[in-house]
This record gives sequence, C-alpha cells and structure tokens, in this order.
Amino acid sequence: MLLWFAGCSLVAVWQVFRDPAIDYRLVVVGAVLPDAVDVFLGGPRYLHTLACSVGTLTAVMLATRGRRGPRRRLLALPIGMFLHLVLDGMWARTEVFWWPAFGAGLPRDGLPSLSRPAVVVVVQELAGAAALLWWWGRFRLSEPERRRKFFTTGRLGRDLAGEGPAHR
Repeated sequence: MLLWFAGCSLVAVWQVFRDPAIDYRLVVVGAVLPDAVDVFLGGPRYLHTLACSVGTLTAVMLATRGRRGPRRRLLALPIGMFLHLVLDGMWARTEVFWWPAFGAGLPRDGLPSLSRPAVVVVVQELAGAAALLWWWGRFRLSEPERRRKFFTTGRLGRDLAGEGPAHR
C-alpha cells in the first residue's frame, strides 16, 4: 500500500499547512517509511509506535536548533510518520501505538495495511491514486519546470499557493 499513504499524506499536509516551501518528498518518505521498514521485521514494530514518531520529531527539533531552513525541510519527515499512524489506524492497536507503556515487547501481528480485506485495500489505493491525481493537477506538475522543481527540491510553485476556490 503505497498510494494510500503517499497521496493522502500529501493532500492532508497541503490542506493543513498550505505551505509551498515544505519538502513534500519527505512527507511521502515519512508516510511510507513505517511499512517499508517494518514489513521486513515481520509486522508493526517500532516505526508504528507513537514513541518513534515523537522521537523523530524531537531529534529533528534538537538537531536543527537555530537553523530554520533545515528544520522546515526536515520536519516533513516526522509529519509524514504521524500521518502514517493516522492513516493506518494504529491507535486501535494499543500495544503497538503506545509502546512501551504496555510492556517492552511488541505483538507479532501482520502489518495493518496488509491485513485488511482485499476490497478495502483496493478502495484505499484508489483513494490514494485520486489524491495523487488531484495533487498533480492542482500544482500543474505536467509542466516540465514545475515537475523538475518539485522532484529536485520537494517544493511547489509559490504562484500556485493562493489559487483555489477560497482565493478567487
């Protein structure tokens, strides 16, 4: 499940922050990282815990003290990780989400995104694909220069930041 996490995270971060200077590539990395790592560990492990997302946020904040540019860019990673927890419904898996509050061990369950019924997975992936298509059109990524800027910097065109129904 890639499209669900990538597409929904991009749209959610844009809708909340409306900031063209966020590195949206790192939002996507943070959103897919827990499954990309934990699939090799046999289920939801440390990257699916609230402690890991909070720890990553804390590390970014401490490592970038006094450096606004790197902080702004790197904050996108834990934001994506937090969104993964939301989109995966991890709060419903108390032992994992609140680890280590309920003990040091983690259950040997499968990844939530891989344990859902196939029809749910298909609907989620289609919703993620729709979100990515919206993103592509909204930020005119079919234009080569905009696409190059997005893929090399993770940023969006400032000229498009204020467009939309609320700004017309």
